[in-house]
Amino acid sequence: MQQKIDHAREVALNILKPTPSQLQHGLELHQQSLVWDAYGFSPNGRWQEDSLDQLCDSGAGRDELSDAREYNHQIGFLQEQGKREEFALAWREAGVNCIFQNAGREGNCLSVMARRLSHYTALCDRYPELLRRAVWPEQVEAAARDGVPCICPSSNGVPIRYQVEAEESLLDIRVLYSLGIRMMHLTYNRRNLIGDGCGERADSGLSEFGHQVIRRLNELGVIPDVAHSGQQTSLEAARCSSKPVVASHSTAFAVNEHIRAKKDQTIRAICDSGGYIGVCAIPPFLGGSGDIAMFLNHLEYLRNTFGAEHVAIGTDHGITCGNGPTGGNNRPYRRIWESYWPEGYNHGFVVTETMNESLAWSNWPLFTVGMVQRGFSDAEIQKIIGGNVLRVCRATFGK
Repeated sequence: MQQKIDHAREVALNILKPTPSQLQHGLELHQQSLVWDAYGFSPNGRWQEDSLDQLCDSGAGRDELSDAREYNHQIGFLQEQGKREEFALAWREAGVNCIFQNAGREGNCLSVMARRLSHYTALCDRYPELLRRAVWPEQVEAAARDGVPCICPSSNGVPIRYQVEAEESLLDIRVLYSLGIRMMHLTYNRRNLIGDGCGERADSGLSEFGHQVIRRLNELGVIPDVAHSGQQTSLEAARCSSKPVVASHSTAFAVNEHIRAKKDQTIRAICDSGGYIGVCAIPPFLGGSGDIAMFLNHLEYLRNTFGAEHVAIGTDHGITCGNGPTGGNNRPYRRIWESYWPEGYNHGFVVTETMNESLAWSNWPLFTVGMVQRGFSDAEIQKIIGGNVLRVCRATFGK
């Protein structure tokens, strides 16, 4: 694990080429700051792969396979002492205090969303010395002081029951809120009753039901996340919300024209709501060189155009303990409709090992170093690596 982390760091440093003073200052600043990944994944691992083979051979359904795979990779692997040590090492090397953790599935089925949330609840309950669950800003700050990383649960969807009155469906938002969910995607890639996802050609805006959902999220204290929503849905959501709206893991369309990126008009509306754009670390979304330098280009554009107070980092990935690439097991299973991308959405972009390694989750400290190189002030950097997420949480959650 340490060798993998060291190699990824070397790859990134060979691209950045910071001076000794820039490197030292960036690393020290990162260590001294509250670091909050605006959307990411806690380190995962592999465990009992043969059990998944047996499930496949028995003809298990999509949801059964998906649930077993996620349990193995999110909590099961920690039954091995060596994996627990690697888990703690990954957090230390990244220098991240908190992740807005996707703890709810894509789509809108409450029971399915709750299954993933249960894995992360169990993870924090079983291994409190390794990871805490934090649903209030002060809990994140307390965990940082104690030197224990934490996750704040988020969901890739708002629960919608299609066969009931809208008012009854809205009640399910409180269920997830009471279970700790503090940020919800309005849509995933596809259209739902709230609005259009980024993968829809029509790019229609927020529905009337969507306006009700925004009001409900505002009332409860849940952050509306438009990272996967279409431009018009994102724009209208930001304009109608009384509290900050965010695009937790996105990019700047002006830098790279991608369906997951946000156009300037949309970003301005998000900024006007008090929210932020979280830049992800996914090569095809970044475009260009697809590496840490391109990642910094997006950060720099957003900071120069909209101000550092509206920029964050939502990596959209984690790191795998042990052998294997980030993301874990790749056994095929039928994907849910909401996760389908339109054909050609990556425009033939070829991802290289260098791109992925330079953007490794464990390279979080080098994101800070890169901003030091680009002339960002310490105050700007501290906003971008965690301060802005903390601010939006305080403005949204209440008590």
